Amino acid sequence: MSFKGKAVVITGGAGGIGKAVATQFLDEGAKVLLVDMNEDALKDVKNDLSGDVYTFKADVTKEDDVKGYVKEAEDKLGGIDVFFNNAGIDGKFAMITEQESSDVDAVLGVNVKGVFHGLKHVMPVMEKNGGGAIVNTASVAGLIGAPGMSPYIASKHAVIGLTKTAALEALDKGIRVNSVCPAPVDTNMMRSIEKGMNPDNAEAAKEQQSAAIPMGRYAEAEEIANLVLFLASDKASYITSSHYTIDGGMNPN
Repeated sequence: MSFKGKAVVITGGAGGIGKAVATQFLDEGAKVLLVDMNEDALKDVKNDLSGDVYTFKADVTKEDDVKGYVKEAEDKLGGIDVFFNNAGIDGKFAMITEQESSDVDAVLGVNVKGVFHGLKHVMPVMEKNGGGAIVNTASVAGLIGAPGMSPYIASKHAVIGLTKTAALEALDKGIRVNSVCPAPVDTNMMRSIEKGMNPDNAEAAKEQQSAAIPMGRYAEAEEIANLVLFLASDKASYITSSHYTIDGGMNPN
């Protein structure tokens, strides 16, 4: 799965999954643009990586920021061959009757509007350059319900819907669009979710979550990266409009 010379854009690039995916693309010879709204974290990640890597600060909820990182990719990378549409937040852990409207807006803004804006502005660049591959980050949360996480659950269901729609709209443009649906991954986002589930004992929440996975553990970010790279590669040339669970045997769909 060589990506030598390929131009890769990764949103949520300062997070655990974003960094793991960037590492593997760089190892395969790609040029990578990391996008995140946390500029300091972006600098830290860039310092940990080696290869042809750039960073761009952007809030994916703002369409002008999305246009900005797309233009940066054209200027610095020469286009976009692969887009890992990955930025996401978890939101407040609370029952529907206790959810704040502002928190719902925040989660849907990043996880849905951010993905939508990315698709809207990246696909024309890919089409101009002869095609490409897009992988959206959904979640097993996009296939199930879960008490206390209604905004996140709704947002990830929406990502799967956007994936299927974008894939069909892009069929004649040489662009494939798929999504990955991880179970819990051992990253900082899960630390936030665990604390939300059990503010007094986050470790107990982690044990409860792990016990619900047949393999008995969280995924490692590198394991998600393995799937993302496959879906972005020519080895997945006949795969589009699909969502792939990577869930340690949970099999929610």
